[in-house]
Amino acid sequence: MTRRVGRFRTALTVLVAWSALTGAALVTAGPAGAAARFRTVAPGVRYSQFDISAAHGVTHAHLVTVDLGNPHVRVGLLHPGVVAARDVVSHLADAQRAVAGINGDFFNISETQHPGVEATGSAVGPAVANGRALKAAVPRGQRFGPGLPAGTTTEDVLGVGTDRKARLDRLSLTGSMTTPEEQLPLRGLNQYALPQGSIGAYTSDWGSASRVRATCGTDTNRGAPCSDDTYEVTIRNGRVVAAADAPGRGSIPRGTTVLVGREAGAQHLRKLFEGEPVQVQHRLVAASSGVPFLFAIGGFPVLRHGTPLPGLDDETSAVRTAVGIADGGRQLLLLATDGGAAYRSGLTVAEIAAVLRASGATDGFNLDGGGSTTLVTRAPGARTVTVRNHPSGGAERPVADGVGVFSGS
Repeated sequence: MTRRVGRFRTALTVLVAWSALTGAALVTAGPAGAAARFRTVAPGVRYSQFDISAAHGVTHAHLVTVDLGNPHVRVGLLHPGVVAARDVVSHLADAQRAVAGINGDFFNISETQHPGVEATGSAVGPAVANGRALKAAVPRGQRFGPGLPAGTTTEDVLGVGTDRKARLDRLSLTGSMTTPEEQLPLRGLNQYALPQGSIGAYTSDWGSASRVRATCGTDTNRGAPCSDDTYEVTIRNGRVVAAADAPGRGSIPRGTTVLVGREAGAQHLRKLFEGEPVQVQHRLVAASSGVPFLFAIGGFPVLRHGTPLPGLDDETSAVRTAVGIADGGRQLLLLATDGGAAYRSGLTVAEIAAVLRASGATDGFNLDGGGSTTLVTRAPGARTVTVRNHPSGGAERPVADGVGVFSGS
């Protein structure tokens, strides 16, 4: 343990030197060189906390270090059971018996620009749980959250593959709707916004929330009006069983797929008739790795191969949640800054990349922050987790998903 603490002190010292070279705003690490305080959560899982003096003031950081090389440790998606729903991280972690966790992707939190349309609560990017694709990414112009760094997309993910190594990648949707007359591409899977002119598939993983939001906005303007040219078709056992002029709501039974179309997509769906055979196929395809993901979550990269992405925001400071990948993908660093009044000045995106790098990460991924930022751990022998940071809103915010750490055989 002494060797690990020493390594972390060194990392913080490196952070100071590296920030001076790169122009990042960190000026020192902790009051009077304060050392990190480590606590074992479970074999292969450690929790620590430390202070960082950044451009806008001192912030307090909470860090869970996960050894994926330990065969008894795994990482998975925390989620409420369906895509279009939210819950607080502590409830999600307790329900799935996680020993630690943090909040995840940005999500459809409100719909003030579309009166009468409910926010679905679903995440922006792709999501994979236990090897199963839950959803695909919304168009870039439809995302919630801060601006994306240059060269990144809503399809970027952090995940862990079947090889038990963590990595950054992109997951794009490949799918089709096939009838006896034509084959059309699917442009959506259980997502709160569909591309203009497209068809999207909704399954039992979506939940009971209204699907109207999927036809609102445009590919470049989230606040644009909802489409007035929509159509919905229900497929069960490979055949059309129902149709409607507007997207509906309510739980979708297993084995049933609802196809929602807007503009050109709606026009194609109107050609279908009850009883017509329709085959629907879809999967998420990784851009770089041939290793299937067991778990994946959306957000955006801030660090690749030890180098921060160019043009990261170095002015806007906020409470942050992020994940670092170290040791060739065999270690994950779950990082949350504190939202308590004394530390709420937080970090910029550029600074969060610097902290991850100084902590040993070669790759880094930014998740939702602000009032969503939550980090939990479960003490050995405890039945429930404890929230370790102070949420900036005074209480946990319900979120769409998160990163969970699990321990056991």
